[in-house]
Amino acid sequence: MRVLLGIAGAVIVLGIFSSVLHALVIPRPTRHGFSRTVQRLVQWPFRLLADRLPSVEAKDRVLTPMAPLAIVATLISWLVAFLAGYALLEAAVSRLGPREALIEAGSSLFTLGFASGNRVTLNVIDFCAAATGPIVIGLQVGYLPTLYGAYQRRETEVTLLQARTGSPPWGPEILARYAQVDLLDRLTELFRNWERWSADVSESHTTYPILIHFRSPKVSRNWLIALLAVMDAAALQLAFNPSQSQAEVRMALRAGFVCLREIADTEGIPYDRDPLPDDPLRLDYEDFLRGVERMRAQGYPMERTPPEAWPHFRGWRVNYEPLVHRLARDIEAVPAPWSGTRRTATDTYAPHTPVDRRPVG
Repeated sequence: MRVLLGIAGAVIVLGIFSSVLHALVIPRPTRHGFSRTVQRLVQWPFRLLADRLPSVEAKDRVLTPMAPLAIVATLISWLVAFLAGYALLEAAVSRLGPREALIEAGSSLFTLGFASGNRVTLNVIDFCAAATGPIVIGLQVGYLPTLYGAYQRRETEVTLLQARTGSPPWGPEILARYAQVDLLDRLTELFRNWERWSADVSESHTTYPILIHFRSPKVSRNWLIALLAVMDAAALQLAFNPSQSQAEVRMALRAGFVCLREIADTEGIPYDRDPLPDDPLRLDYEDFLRGVERMRAQGYPMERTPPEAWPHFRGWRVNYEPLVHRLARDIEAVPAPWSGTRRTATDTYAPHTPVDRRPVG
């Protein structure tokens, strides 16, 4: 019996150490593990409640604390599991009962020191437990600034995009507003910045997947919808104006769907790695024309007609549309135009192009 207790305790302690290392120390994503299971269990009741609320604002209020709470729950779960594992080891090498073993393990794990055994074997386990508590808490404390630093970098670009496209972001609105204020020559700078943004998000959101579920400070902003808007703007630019400079536009588009694919791999979301350009889209041609009309109304120049541009736009969008729609549904992103459906029916939020107030006459 004591051998089984010892084996169970060792498996728990080593397994939780592995979870801590993969979550906080090893910079490589993992789809499975103790911490991911705990986080999903924490997320489940929040999603269940959000799905029963009628408005986007109410859903956002419920889901906002979900990801931070999942981090706290993970830390507590690690410590509780370590406590159980060390208690089993204490009981296995001594005649301590369950209560006494828990007290002994807890006294050492949290470095309280109010209980200590006289056996050498107990002392060895006490020393290991005493080292474990501060190490795990210290790693978690160091992990939080890194996590929130990545979150702030992500949100800075998302907030800057609000001035360029309104809220929530939409691809045609980006091109319409740049045309309205005669800044079309600055589009390459936008795409260059978002290429680097995509690389940063790809690295941070696969290393720390909980960031995927961190929500923006305002309900109308969302990192995924912002990325979709930039990618749609790039695809529209390539589809309508093939003679213009394409290097930065293509690189931004490529970086965007590579970022989405790496996040999908981390989340275990299946997708077609080599879609055909004429594969069907969920976005229909009528919605496409409504976006094109928004661009045309603000004077966006077009070398191709909408029927000519549609096959080219569709050929780009098939690379990222399924992933965006699945992720937007999973994280309950703001229902912006061209972003797919959500788990429950909600109205689409569309940005409004500001009225041109320049003086005339």
